[in-house]
Amino acid sequence: MSSRKKQIRQQFRDEVFGRDKFSCVVCGSPAADAHHITNRNEMPNGGYVKENGASLCAKCHIEAEAELLGLRTVDKKYHPDELYKAIGSSYELALAASKN
Repeated sequence: MSSRKKQIRQQFRDEVFGRDKFSCVVCGSPAADAHHITNRNEMPNGGYVKENGASLCAKCHIEAEAELLGLRTVDKKYHPDELYKAIGSSYELALAASKN
């Protein structure tokens, strides 16, 4: 991985964790991961913007990934719309930020 890509990923994590005060936006536990709410392959420039990221603990990250990949619907709180709401964002805001 290039140093530029590492820098972009680290900035994404720092901005998401900072905004969410290093706490999972679903359950409040300490955050372990910065989760892309909309798959990074579906966003311009990889969607590495805080408007498309949510801090999640390891357990909630597994559940949110399962929801995102369509493997199962565990709970409405892991749906992308609910995660966007939890961080005060939306798909439209994330898309616009990703284009910049």
